[in-house]
Amino acid sequence: MGEVISMTLKSGEKSVSGERCALVLVVIGSFLIPFMGSSLSLALPLIPSDLSVSILLLGWIPTAFVLANAAMVLPFGKLADIHGRKKIFTYGLAIYTAASLLASFSNSGLILVLFSFLQGVGCAMIFATGIALLISIFPQNKRGQVLGINTTAVYIGLFMGPLLGGFLAQNFGWRSIFFINVPIGLFALALIMTRLKGEWKGFPGDKFDLSGSVIYIFSLTALMYGFSTLHDLTGKIILLIGLIGLVVFYMVIKSSDNRVLTLKIFKNRITSFSGISLLLVTIATSAMWTLLSLYLQDLRGLDTMTTALILAVQPLAVALLSPLVGYMVDKNDHKSFIIMGAAIGTIGLLILTLLDITTSITQVVIGLVLVGVGLGLFSTPTNRNFLGSLTSKYYGIGSATLSTMVFIGQTMSLGILLFVLTGLMGNVEIAPSNYPLFLEGLHISFFLFAAFCAGGALLSFAGLGKLSPK
Repeated sequence: MGEVISMTLKSGEKSVSGERCALVLVVIGSFLIPFMGSSLSLALPLIPSDLSVSILLLGWIPTAFVLANAAMVLPFGKLADIHGRKKIFTYGLAIYTAASLLASFSNSGLILVLFSFLQGVGCAMIFATGIALLISIFPQNKRGQVLGINTTAVYIGLFMGPLLGGFLAQNFGWRSIFFINVPIGLFALALIMTRLKGEWKGFPGDKFDLSGSVIYIFSLTALMYGFSTLHDLTGKIILLIGLIGLVVFYMVIKSSDNRVLTLKIFKNRITSFSGISLLLVTIATSAMWTLLSLYLQDLRGLDTMTTALILAVQPLAVALLSPLVGYMVDKNDHKSFIIMGAAIGTIGLLILTLLDITTSITQVVIGLVLVGVGLGLFSTPTNRNFLGSLTSKYYGIGSATLSTMVFIGQTMSLGILLFVLTGLMGNVEIAPSNYPLFLEGLHISFFLFAAFCAGGALLSFAGLGKLSPK
């Protein structure tokens, strides 16, 4: 049948104002999700005194949010290609906004976990369609620039989460972290319903692969949860169940006509190498905040806000660099930016392997800045290469696949960190008596992360090249 794009736009309606409206909407969605995730970590200690939540249930509040995001983003990407990317994006905003409002009025830990999960469902719908909308609406010669702006929104969310989230939690309570999303979400919903005209589809009329989606959601959830608890026997068993489930999923979609994931997109060398290199670099950089936060607060005695300000230099570097890189990759070869970014990130991680109890904080900042610069150079052209190698009907699946790579990478990164630290220290609190073991774990973890980042650089060098416009 060939490439199918369903668009209900009238002639001339795909204007600059429509492009700007789409960009504003996607930027809002890209900001809200990392902002929620990073600010919630500061609000968690305040929740038990209000709701009498156990430590186990408290841990499930962010876990439910992340698992819902990761497990459902790919099925929603397929639904967006069938029923419309704007439609799924709109539903996602509505669910996220409603769940945020309800979460702010939660009267028990279990209810809060439920609404956190619903927030994750809404986020999955937003993440599955946001980049796909930008790629569908903007022409080839503007895609790098708008993807750079989108990356900036993500890292501004990460930057503002600890700062604004900490301010809100300290002055207005943990509920304000959830409630702040409501007016922003309502504004975005009003904007999308009144200003963004048209619809974009890849496979209008196709049937949705329900059985494959259920197997995928179950399997990926088990895989991610199992990997995050790899230090425990139960975690290893759940991880094995998840791996078996993914094998079953592969067999199902291989023989199905209506696939939630189209495997042939990975036969393209640029697509497969871009996706794997993104996964490796995400593994290399995601858990470093957790590791450095423990190092700075427990070993160096810094307070929470000072630690947040130090850690914020990394996302700030990405946010400042990404729009410029996006503009430049629209005019130049992508490959040099990607390789240079992964290499600079590797150097930054290697610098962090040298930390000890007396290391200058300046060295920490230099390592973070280099990692941030590396990500700023790497992220936008990698996303552009991945999506630019696909035909437009696969943009929904492509956008969702990118998000899935990021979520899996984040989970694996944290799983590696926990596996190393618990393997050396056991399941104990960090205390002066085990500082040497913690530092040994820090050195091993950052060395492993540097190896993953170097792998991303090598993979980029081996497999990527300049794309010709479609």
